[in-house]
Amino acid sequence: DDWEQRKLGDIYGSIGNAFVGTATPYYVEQGHFYLESNNVKDGQINHNSEVFINDEFYEKQKDKWLHTGDMVMVQSGHVGHAAVIPEELDNTAAHALIMFRNPKEEIEPYFLNYEYQTDKSKKKIENITTGNTIKHILASDMQEFVVDVPKYEEQKVIAGYFRNIDHLITLHQRKYERLVNVKRSMLVKMFPQNGSKVPEIRFKGFTDDWEQRKLKEVLSFLKDGTHGTHADTVEGPLLLSAKNIKDGTIRWDESDRRISQDEYEKIHSKFSLKEGDVLLTIVGSIGETAILKSSEGITFQRSVAFLRPNEDISSDFLYVEIQTPAFQKDLESRKSTSAQPGIYLGDLAEIPVKYAPSLEEQIKIGEYFGQLDNIITLHQRKIKKLQDAKKAFLTKMFA
Repeated sequence: DDWEQRKLGDIYGSIGNAFVGTATPYYVEQGHFYLESNNVKDGQINHNSEVFINDEFYEKQKDKWLHTGDMVMVQSGHVGHAAVIPEELDNTAAHALIMFRNPKEEIEPYFLNYEYQTDKSKKKIENITTGNTIKHILASDMQEFVVDVPKYEEQKVIAGYFRNIDHLITLHQRKYERLVNVKRSMLVKMFPQNGSKVPEIRFKGFTDDWEQRKLKEVLSFLKDGTHGTHADTVEGPLLLSAKNIKDGTIRWDESDRRISQDEYEKIHSKFSLKEGDVLLTIVGSIGETAILKSSEGITFQRSVAFLRPNEDISSDFLYVEIQTPAFQKDLESRKSTSAQPGIYLGDLAEIPVKYAPSLEEQIKIGEYFGQLDNIITLHQRKIKKLQDAKKAFLTKMFA
C-alpha cells in the first residue's frame, strides 16, 4: 500500500518539553537516573554520562515522566537526535528534551526513530532549526513536522530490520572495545614495569632477564623523511606524511601528493627504504607507527622517521614496543613545544628500549600482537560494513 504523510501532532496526543531550567541543586550521587541530551545520540540512549536526581525533585516531574515506547528528541545542540524509551527506563524524568507521548493511534516508535535518521528527515529538521552558535528546535515546530508512514504492520517489519542491524553493530562494537582493552592491558603486562627485568606475563620456556638499551643502540639506521619543497606531478611515486600512518597501517588515496621519478631517485640516492623498516610519526600526531611492507614507489616527508633494527631486535617487536605506554610517555616528554609539536631525532635516539634477549621470544610477542591487531581490524571492518549497509537502506527503505 502507498505510504501516507502525517503531521506528528496528529499521531501524538502530547508533544512538549521536558523540564527546562536549573536542575543542578537536585543532583545526588545515587538516586533517579535523569535523562539528558548527552544520553541521546544516533537513535539510541547511552549511559556514557549519568546524572541522578533526588526523590523530591523526581516526584515533582511525575506529570512529565516518560514511559516505555515514548520518544524523546534533542532540542538544543545536536538537534534532531532521537530515541525510544526502553522498558528499563519506564517512569524516567528528563531534562531539556522534546517528548512525544500518548499516541492517538497505533504507531511503531522505532519506525519513526529510524525515519529521523534518514537524510531526508535530517534536512527537514535542519530547515526548522534556529540559532547561530547553539542550534535549537521547538516542540511547536515538531507538532507540524510531517513524516511518511506505511501501515502499522509494515512499520514493525522495517523497525525490526533496522534494530537487527543496530544489534549487530553493537555486538561488534563491544567485541572491538574488549579487544582494544585486552591489547592495552597486554602492552603493559608483556613488558617489564617499574624497574623489573621480566614482564608479568611471558611465553612458556623463556626465563632470561630482559635487557635495556637506548633506542639508537638497537638500530642500524635512523633517519627522517625528505626536507624542502618538491614539485607535484599527476603520476609518479607517492610523497606521504604523518597523516598517512594510522592504527598500524599506511593509508593513501588519489588526493595524496606525488613527485617525479627524478626527485624520488634524488631523495633516495644516499639511502633506500627497506621492507621491515619501522615508521614512526615525529611531527604533528607523534607516536603513530607501522612496518613498511613494500618500499617501491613511496617516500615520506620529514614528519616520519625510519627506524631499522639491528640484529638484536626484530621489526615486529620494535613496532609493538613503540605502542607501549612507557615508550609513548617518553615520546611525549621529549617533544618540542613549538606551534607544531615535534620530536628531534637526537632526542628520539635516547629513549630507553627494553627487549627480550631471545629473538625467538621477540618474534612470539610480535606474532601475538599481530594476531590481536588482525582481529581488531576484522571487527572494525564489520562495523564499517554494517554502518554502510544501514546508511544505504535508510535511503532505500523510506519514502
